[in-house]
Amino acid sequence: MKELLSLFDGLLAFGRDGNWKMIVMWIIGGVLIYLAIKKEMEPTLLLPIGFGCIIMNFPGSGAAGPLQTLYNAGIANELFPLILFIGIGAMIDFGPLLSNPKMMIFGAAAQFGIFFTLCMASIFFPDFRDYASIAIIGAADGPTSIVVANKLGSHYVGAITVAAYSYMALVPIIQPPVIRALTTEKERKIRMTYKPKNVSKATKILFPIIITVVACIFAPDAGALIGFLMFGNLIRECGVLDSLSETAQKVLANLITIFLGITIAFNMTASQFLNVNTLLIMALGLLAFIFDTAGGVLFGKLYNVFAKEKINPMIGAAGISAFPMAGRIVHKMGLKEDPQNFLLMHSIGVNVSGQIASVIAGALILKIFVPML
Repeated sequence: MKELLSLFDGLLAFGRDGNWKMIVMWIIGGVLIYLAIKKEMEPTLLLPIGFGCIIMNFPGSGAAGPLQTLYNAGIANELFPLILFIGIGAMIDFGPLLSNPKMMIFGAAAQFGIFFTLCMASIFFPDFRDYASIAIIGAADGPTSIVVANKLGSHYVGAITVAAYSYMALVPIIQPPVIRALTTEKERKIRMTYKPKNVSKATKILFPIIITVVACIFAPDAGALIGFLMFGNLIRECGVLDSLSETAQKVLANLITIFLGITIAFNMTASQFLNVNTLLIMALGLLAFIFDTAGGVLFGKLYNVFAKEKINPMIGAAGISAFPMAGRIVHKMGLKEDPQNFLLMHSIGVNVSGQIASVIAGALILKIFVPML
């Protein structure tokens, strides 16, 4: 106990010497590590981000050089997020979406936060390269945020990257209160029957190819985003690359996620993080996630006004791109209200559609703003 008190006194003295910002960053890193280990909230993201945040905020830290190299090699040139998209694509089963295509509209509705934040960010950041990049945090898709911010040449790529990945990992904290605030107990208990339709192998193979071709025609600047995601899915569905698909889903995705997490921490030094603009970007990013969730849920409630067969409006919240976290959150909330209410297949179908919708939203942002560069 005396050792702990001595350590605490030492930290206070260190803070009084003008190093309070470093202590704040250590606390932030510690909280992220706590959430990763104790709460098991996306540990593959939060643990490396939290640990990297701590080591980057020691005076003269030797970690800065290696992390700068990793940042230049993997994030500044968009390599890490695009490779990660191959792994994500290999994880995704588009079967639930293809058997019930109407789920796509819920994925689209959950992108409302992007365009709302676009308007809000333009008030505080006059440069279109910045407010357009900040808005895409609402895609709930770290790779898309990095690619868009880099292509537009935003001055705040680091802060945008930190916000996008931090909030992706924190959706289990962000989403449930919003969902509960916008739904009644009766609505949360609505049961949905799952009637899977047979989707042919040919359809599953053609789907990623067609989506890529269409995206490249209408938004060529986003060709890499869509292409890498759909290539990963093609590896999964072609049936002749099972070992490669398994490697992409597990080894590749996990390895790149670790690299991304620790590299993101390169931008979490006190001087970069604890300033008005960065904190404002974090606030706008949180706003984007909240309005994404609200947009999906409210669209679900609107759908029920006209539909004969009611849907559980909570599944609209799964339309954000945080895959598969958002889908699992909705499923768990449904089980909590009614232990016999299984929403997983519906919520995952919406979640998958949100993955596509977020990339399309990123493509629209690029199509609108790239010509202005």
